[in-house]
Amino acid sequence: MTTTPLARPLERRPRRVSLPQDWGPYAVVAGLAVVWIVFQLLNENFLSPRNLSNLTLQIAVLGTVSVGMVLVLILGEIDLSVGAIAGVSAATLALLSTNLGLPAWLAILAGLLFGAIIGLLQSLVIVFIGIPSFIVTLAGLLIWQGVQLILIGSNGQIALNDPFLKAIASTYLAPAAGWVIAVLVALVSVVVLIVGRARRVAAGLAARSLSTTVALGGAVVVFTLAVTWLLNAYFGIPWVLLILLGLTAVMSAVMRLSRFGRHLYAIGGNKEAARRAGIRVRGATVTVFVIVGVIAALAGIIEASRQFSASSALGGGTLQLNAIAAAVIGGTSLFGGRGRIYHAVLGALVVGSVENGLDLLGQPAAIQNIATGLILALAVTVDALGRRRDQTRGGAR
Repeated sequence: MTTTPLARPLERRPRRVSLPQDWGPYAVVAGLAVVWIVFQLLNENFLSPRNLSNLTLQIAVLGTVSVGMVLVLILGEIDLSVGAIAGVSAATLALLSTNLGLPAWLAILAGLLFGAIIGLLQSLVIVFIGIPSFIVTLAGLLIWQGVQLILIGSNGQIALNDPFLKAIASTYLAPAAGWVIAVLVALVSVVVLIVGRARRVAAGLAARSLSTTVALGGAVVVFTLAVTWLLNAYFGIPWVLLILLGLTAVMSAVMRLSRFGRHLYAIGGNKEAARRAGIRVRGATVTVFVIVGVIAALAGIIEASRQFSASSALGGGTLQLNAIAAAVIGGTSLFGGRGRIYHAVLGALVVGSVENGLDLLGQPAAIQNIATGLILALAVTVDALGRRRDQTRGGAR
């Protein structure tokens, strides 16, 4: 009769300290608080109602593009053409509205449709020819910038004459309406946190403690009401902020509650395993790039409304790079399979706050780019170390 060595008693095993499953955003929020405190100490106007209102307008375009970038990064792909799509869609809008006299709603629809078509064309090349998305969208960046220049013409810009188009990014809610929306947003956020915890507990998954959930819900309520009070002290809550938050809420629901969202996480985690599990990888990829094209077009329309025109420079510069930076800084992995839509808003707040604060201090664009690059490098390093740690733990089991 053979004997087996006795296993070490369970109570003697070292107890691991468990961190929140999605702990990255907590660090981002803490970093954002530090950024705000530092810039407020350096310039007392940073947290003024007027500057915070300007900040919300500045991050509206970046945040919108970043929502789409989070989607494509979760899939394990990348899109370098989002800035060009925003520019050419805005040019289409202005051309149809100002030069051809089409109604505003039809011009907006055409601009969004153009973005969808671009996303469709690029995705078909990616999935059926097999060219990496990096190369396809880099080529698209150059192609659509050229189309944008053709549409804009030699004048360099097309002014918007339609009052509705100009009002999209320059209209604010009345204070009373702002408070109503703020209370609703706070209540919905708290309900989502509570229900999300309850569902995880019922499924036997790791979940936040009740005290942590209550504290997080309280922080969301306080932050929402404080921001509303500050914005109402100036002109009120901008409509573009509601557009960004609405887009974030809709895409968050799609990613968390739909089969399509679960499939995207599976594809980003392991494309071959997802294919063998019966997931239509090609169809999901095409759908994502079409959605990203529409979102980029929406960002271009918002920016054209801000400028009261569509110019040849709209969507150019570092918009797509800042969108990638915002997504990654917010907590989305560059390696695919991990991220949340709200990471786009967090990252856009960080990038926008740094640029806004440096503007107030009179720093040139070069310093802003250096600062954003350093923050992005830090975020990618943390992401890579976290993934390596997860792989090590998985292999040790």
